[in-house]
Amino acid sequence: MLTRRQLLSALAPVGVLVGTRSGTMLDTTTMASSQATGGGAAVQGGSRREIAGIYQPPALHWVGDGFRVAGYFSIIPDAVRRLDPFLLLDYHPSHVYAPSTRRRGVGVHPHRGFETVTIAWQGSVAHHDSTGAGGLIGPGDVQWMTAGAGILHKEYHAESFAQQGGPFQMAQLWVNLPRAHKMTAPRYQPLTADGMGQVSLASGSGTVRIIAGEYAGVRGPAKTFTPMQILDARLTAGGLFELSVPAQHNVAVLVMAGQVRVQDAASAGANDFVLFENRGEHIAITAQSEAQLLVLAGEPIGEPVVQYGPFVMNSRQEIAQAVADFNRGSFGYLAD
Repeated sequence: MLTRRQLLSALAPVGVLVGTRSGTMLDTTTMASSQATGGGAAVQGGSRREIAGIYQPPALHWVGDGFRVAGYFSIIPDAVRRLDPFLLLDYHPSHVYAPSTRRRGVGVHPHRGFETVTIAWQGSVAHHDSTGAGGLIGPGDVQWMTAGAGILHKEYHAESFAQQGGPFQMAQLWVNLPRAHKMTAPRYQPLTADGMGQVSLASGSGTVRIIAGEYAGVRGPAKTFTPMQILDARLTAGGLFELSVPAQHNVAVLVMAGQVRVQDAASAGANDFVLFENRGEHIAITAQSEAQLLVLAGEPIGEPVVQYGPFVMNSRQEIAQAVADFNRGSFGYLAD
């Protein structure tokens, strides 16, 4: 049986991924949820949403030995409230890996109380979990795993990619689950590139892939527990991207490539993270060069968040129960 100390020691890479010190419990009560409903469809109009801040990327760190990431939420003040329902964004900018016969990645580790969303642009990852689900994601694909009541999980560079090497670019989000669904049965959504919603922007401005939620009347394939939008936008030089969401919803944009002008008020470059205030609805981003954006918007859940390594619940008692359940083997079995 693992003790709490042993659990944290075994999960040190995951503790780093969370953006908190191993052994530290994060206990935050978020503000009351808005009463806005709907899927966050893109509409034009409304007052201009103010920019809260533009953040340069934090230092890169390794998660396991296969993921060289920047943990953006670690640099955002009051991130749990300001970015609710999103808990974490680890972005792996494009990096060329040499060919290898050694497995690179993160071994078996548990999750409870939230969802992991892995978005691939370059390279490929093999995923397996204790429910028997798994698969391979490559460029354009998304792996959406609901940990819910508890799951064991591992992820490595796909064997074929590791052997040949090459550029690797991905992002992983952690999405919170509301209290009513934290103990839902684990599930896995394999979202392939050809199944994504897609919108061509006016005047040749670019394209938007819809992973979750709705944009310009087109829905993405992901099934979510709360209203949100996850969008992958590619803009041509001079192209305009517009988005309008209720003021109560939290919104942020990661600039993955290029240089953009935000609200005609500030510039942001590659790897900058733009956080918006909860005032106003309309966002306009103009590309000053070819650019790529990851857009996150969602209705806050507005419940207490208590995080302990790979467990995210609503109370300390629930965290203690998660540790006990893991120790007794309730999350199943997964060989590494």
